[in-house]
Formats: sequence, structure tokens, C-alpha cells
Amino acid sequence: MFPRLRRTLSAVLIALACLLAPCGTLAGWAAYGLADTGRYVAAMAPLADDPDVREAVADTLGTGFTGPAGPAGPAGLAGLAGLAGLADEVASGPVNSTVRLFVQDAARSFTRTEAFHEGWDTANRTVHAAVLRALRDDGAAGRAVTVDLAPVTERVRDRLAEDHVPFARRIPVRHTAVTVLPAHEADRLRKGYRVLDVAAFWLPLAAVVFAVTGIAVAACRRRAVTAAGIGTALGGALLALAVVVGRRLTLAELPGAVDGPAAGAVYDALTETLRTASWLLVALGLTVALTSWLTGRYGHRLHRRRAPARAAPDPAPTRPTRTRL
Repeated sequence: MFPRLRRTLSAVLIALACLLAPCGTLAGWAAYGLADTGRYVAAMAPLADDPDVREAVADTLGTGFTGPAGPAGPAGLAGLAGLAGLADEVASGPVNSTVRLFVQDAARSFTRTEAFHEGWDTANRTVHAAVLRALRDDGAAGRAVTVDLAPVTERVRDRLAEDHVPFARRIPVRHTAVTVLPAHEADRLRKGYRVLDVAAFWLPLAAVVFAVTGIAVAACRRRAVTAAGIGTALGGALLALAVVVGRRLTLAELPGAVDGPAAGAVYDALTETLRTASWLLVALGLTVALTSWLTGRYGHRLHRRRAPARAAPDPAPTRPTRTRL
């Protein structure tokens, strides 16, 4: 009865450890990856060279310049393009097709410059820092998250001036509050952030404790180690599958105005670390399981080969016989 209880308890603890391992990895990625401004900006920086992202940014800028919202439209990226002076002239009157095409071509050309790269990094850093401050501030409940993109405009203007772009110094820097997250979305994300912040520490720790305890109480520890390795590998594979499914669901729920390929590129950049961590779980689990299995199999064979040699008694020494004369 006691060995059966040990086997049951070990199986439950190892199963819990295998379930918590991918959950802890997900929480750690969200809390220590997405919530770190430096890592976020580093993950987003290569997207400035992505064709789909540049095309989406150029379309957004062109729409902001030539649309009815004017240069300070919902996207708030007129200054980021470094063409705010042209946007003022365009927005002041009716826009014909020739001017619209000119602005869109100018926006596409701008996305290939170093000024766009600097503006892209600065904008991502500014927005991410503002969102992170709002999520960590309990007193910000009920308030929308807004940012002032004037520093971004100023950085782009200075870069364009360094590149000797005509009239770059005449680009105005406007202090305009741009809404990044509405109040209800910010409140919902704030609650989720607090949960992730706690789970990112306790879930991995609980997974390790459950796994070690389950192996320690097991009637056969080698089989328990093998089961823990296989379960960890399955958890990593499920996490990798969840990333793929999450990508499809995220892109399917986007509004029609959002560019799908660009959003997919952003999703892939943000989840690259999570995908790597999930495959590391698979590799770690399979390595542990295979090592435990090989050790048990060949260890038993070696033990059986050595057993007869240890069991065989040493032959008794023969005494010389004496011959009587």
C-alpha cells in the first residue's frame, strides 16, 4: 500500500510540475521580456527594415497627412515622418490625387532613411515607457494612457538636419497628447500585469519544487525522472503550439484598418524569445528523459554482467600431496 501511495503522489507532483513549467515560462516572458523597455525596443528595432512594416507606416503617414484629421490625427505620427511642414500645407485645404501620391511617395522614401530608424526606436521607447508607468501606477486607474511625441519629432528633425535635408530646421515641434490606450483597456491590462508580475516568480519556483519532490518520493526515481523529462518536453511543445494559435487568433481579431502582414511581423518579433524558450523546454525535457532511459537500460546490463563475476567464489588453493617413501 505504501509504494502505491508513493507512486500516486509522485505522479501528481510531476504532472503539476509539467503543467506549471510552460505557464511559468509564459509569465516570465511577459513580465521580464515585454515589460522591459530596453528588451522591447531591441526586439522592435529590426522591424524598421521590414518591408511590410515600412509600407504600413508609410500608408499611415500618408493618410495622416492627407486625411481629414490633419497632421495631428489619431496616429499622431506626423512629426515622426519629418514632413510636418508639408502636412500643414496639405491639411489646410482640399487634397487632390497628385498631392496625395506625392505625400505617399515621400513617406515611403522617408522609411528608408536613418532618421526613420531613430524615430522608430525613439517612438517605441517613449510609448512603451508611458504604458509601463501606467500599468505600475495604481493611482492611474480610470485614466487613459497618453504620450507626447514632441521628443520624437525633435529627434527626427535633428537627424534630418544632420543629413542636410532642405528646410528640416523649419519642421515644427508640437506638444500633442496622443492616446495610446483607452482608460478601460489600461485598467484591464493593469490587473493582468499585477498577476503576471507575481506568477513570473512563483510559477517557475513551484514547478521546480514539485518536480524535485515528485522524484524524491517516487518508488522508482529513474522512471520519475524520465516521466518528468517527457512531461516537460510535452509542455514546451504545447507552448510552441499556443504561440502559433495565438498568432492566428490575434491577426483574425484585428480591425480592418490594421495591416495584417505588418501586425504579423510585430507579433513574430515580440514572441521570438517565447518561441525559443518553448523549444528549449522541449530540448531539455527530451535530453533528461533520454539520459535517464539510457542510464537505466545500459546500467542494468552492466550490473548483470558484473554480478556473476562477483558471485563466483574463488577456487580453494590446492595443497601439494606428500608421497611416502
